[in-house]
Amino acid sequence: MKRNLNCPCGVQITGENEDDLVTKTQEHLAANHPDHEYSRDEILFIAY
Repeated sequence: MKRNLNCPCGVQITGENEDDLVTKTQEHLAANHPDHEYSRDEILFIAY
């Protein structure tokens, strides 16, 4: 199960599970990178 993702801006995002990681990543993108949207599959592809 992937629970971590490092955003290129330097922020490390950690979720309790994959669903939580996707939610937190999408919230981070909306707040900090509104011109970037990624699907669940794209987020999990770059997560570890």
